[in-house]
Amino acid sequence: MPRVMICGNLVWAHKECEQMFHGLADVVVMDSPSRAHFLENLKPGGKYAGIVGTYRHNVSADHIGIFDKEIVDALAAAGLKWIAHNGAGYDQIDVAACKEKGIIVSNTPGAVDDATATTALYLMISALRQYSKAERDARAGLWKSQLESGNAHDLTGRTLAILGLGGIGMRLAELAHAFPMRIVYHNRGKVEDTPEWCEYFPAEKLDEMLAQTDVLSVHVPLRKDTEGLVGESMIRKLKKGAVIVNTARGKVIDEEAMIRALEDGHVRILALRTLSSDLTSIFALISCSSEQSVSMCTPTSPKSTLGSLTSRMRLFSHIWARRHVTRRRRWRSVP
Repeated sequence: MPRVMICGNLVWAHKECEQMFHGLADVVVMDSPSRAHFLENLKPGGKYAGIVGTYRHNVSADHIGIFDKEIVDALAAAGLKWIAHNGAGYDQIDVAACKEKGIIVSNTPGAVDDATATTALYLMISALRQYSKAERDARAGLWKSQLESGNAHDLTGRTLAILGLGGIGMRLAELAHAFPMRIVYHNRGKVEDTPEWCEYFPAEKLDEMLAQTDVLSVHVPLRKDTEGLVGESMIRKLKKGAVIVNTARGKVIDEEAMIRALEDGHVRILALRTLSSDLTSIFALISCSSEQSVSMCTPTSPKSTLGSLTSRMRLFSHIWARRHVTRRRRWRSVP
């Protein structure tokens, strides 16, 4: 039977995994404590020799690192044909190296749309209504003494600009439209079948969109061309006093430019669920508050809900893997 590898944590999907691959493939669990140990065991005679596919979770990077060219080359040499990645974002996989070696990579778009969109909605509401500050003040025994009603705003009638109208961005648009908010968006191209209330601004009209924006919600994937996308130029073109919400990867925002905008009050509130891995920048942003601006950050992963992790993300990646083992119609691979 073919061999498949579980590379990362399953948590709540062990039973589903056993049922899907029973009688179809031998399942091997990756338990290497280091990259060197992992690479050595991909060689003939090693624990992972001859695997044809792998399920991958980001937690595996804690032990063996990301799936860069070195690991991809070693996987290809071992006979790997596909990687079923548990996540919508796949920046931890060198997709170009996979393509070069004929390895197909799948992800789980759509699985985390609801969980991430509701995180963005929470951050937006909390930012506009000052709920985060109010709670912090209450816990500090200050109650309402530090709050000013003039700094709190209703969502109704405000303009929400969505940068990247994929599944998550579209779900947020649906939720925010109910208030109602005016919904505008910028994308690489116009998204087909969007509701008429969802206004598209192409690249040549991006500045026009930013000038009208009360809340900018960022939903672009992290790639070389999107790293630092929300930078000095884009930030300064926003309406003064705008709110920025980021539930995408931290590196899509130029954090130094963001700190400057918070310090001088051009951006009134920055609401984040993620930052770069640089702890210095994390603490600098969290502590960057003044009379004019405030930052708020939740360390909660927006995809970490029971529904997303069980019935969606892990299940989708396992189904994709099973179809490869049984040579049935292949599921969606990454762009």
